[in-house]
Amino acid sequence: MRRRVTNQHGMTLVEVLVAIAIIGVGLAALAAAIPIAGYGIQEGSQLSTATFLANARLEQVKNAAWTTTPAADNLGASSGSAAPQSGGTTTFPDENPIAAPYTAYVRTVRVTDCGAGSGCAGITDANLRQVTVTVTYRPLTGVGQSPATKSATVTMLIAKR
Repeated sequence: MRRRVTNQHGMTLVEVLVAIAIIGVGLAALAAAIPIAGYGIQEGSQLSTATFLANARLEQVKNAAWTTTPAADNLGASSGSAAPQSGGTTTFPDENPIAAPYTAYVRTVRVTDCGAGSGCAGITDANLRQVTVTVTYRPLTGVGQSPATKSATVTMLIAKR
């Protein structure tokens, strides 16, 4: 014996309204999350660019001559918070801002002589210098650029060759 269903009417108006309300809430939540995700992507892009710029300058500093024979010091050392100097010449000047297309970034290089004072992170050696490259930028917020800055910093010890 088979039973035939003969009373098929489809969806009621209440069921349709409930379904529309549930879909509307989901779409509203998704619409609110899209700008937040956009800021996260932008922040990641800015931080990646800052890290790239810091590493690029660190490569330039690593390639600067600092040798014993013949005596050459194109690396220099920083005095306090000033750019590094060698023989009265600034070796790696501050870039404020960096050349286009990176005009939203500021790059500084500081070189600490590990043989002077307390050394570099507990290491005291006249044949070492600690190089710190910092790239600073202003991240975007929901209303424009933030008044606060963020930065990417890379540090390396360089030995006299």
